[in-house]
Amino acid sequence: MKNILTLIIIITSLSVNAQKLAYKIFEKGGKLSSYEDLYNSAVKQDVIMFGELHDDAIVHWLQYELTADLHKKSGRTLILGAEMFEADNQTILDEYLQGKIKERNFIDDARLWSNYKTDYRALVEFAKENKLPFIATNIPRRYAAMVNSDGFEALANISDQAKQWMTPLPPKYNPELTSYKKMLEMMNSSTGAGMKSRNMENFPKAQAIKDATMAHFILKNFEKGKLFVHYHGAYHSDDYEGIIWYLKEENKNLKIVSISVSRQEDISKLDEKYLNKADFIIVVSDSMTKTY
Repeated sequence: MKNILTLIIIITSLSVNAQKLAYKIFEKGGKLSSYEDLYNSAVKQDVIMFGELHDDAIVHWLQYELTADLHKKSGRTLILGAEMFEADNQTILDEYLQGKIKERNFIDDARLWSNYKTDYRALVEFAKENKLPFIATNIPRRYAAMVNSDGFEALANISDQAKQWMTPLPPKYNPELTSYKKMLEMMNSSTGAGMKSRNMENFPKAQAIKDATMAHFILKNFEKGKLFVHYHGAYHSDDYEGIIWYLKEENKNLKIVSISVSRQEDISKLDEKYLNKADFIIVVSDSMTKTY
């Protein structure tokens, strides 16, 4: 009896003091994976599509860690790029990376996201310290807003200079992609009177012009033998659509690994709805602190 009581105490102690996990990584289909597996796959690619939830601290940390490990260990030359920087700010971003302007000027002039300091600054500083190119891949938001209001046709008469900051016009567009259809369904189900009065068909087109532009600048700056790491909201590459669809339309031989993220109460297994979102899915505990 004494031995049994001792065993119960030991088991109880182990259970109480067991390490809590903040995240797990799964492969497409739901098989439990690891950071090592993710790294080993990523190092073999041409492009890493690292989808995120913009307020997820764990994913931002993993973006940095994977980037740093690839730079330090892989022997590959990296090119970084992100949705969070708009193409017309490439000059300002380059000036900062090259040490020509101070950080305060960069922050004042580059229309940075409100969570830049907590979530993206570390990546930019890593690029700066290691002299890596960092590509502003997104379309300036004012032009995406024009598409959202009046469709692709709204861009027909913008200046030639402005057209340099986006995908060649008119962009390819496949309204049958699941992600775009879901966006349209979401808009059509909205009860807001303001939403109902707009042309709903333009909402996914605004997403598409962003996807097409990001793919355009990835391809424009990609160099054979180098590794392009791109950071963006997961919806832009989930289900191998969005940016990935545009990349494959231009170069079917491009080797791409996609990463997505989900928040779940139970991280011991991958929720069924995320099984085929990407090659690797990072599952974060939904009790994890958010960055904003």
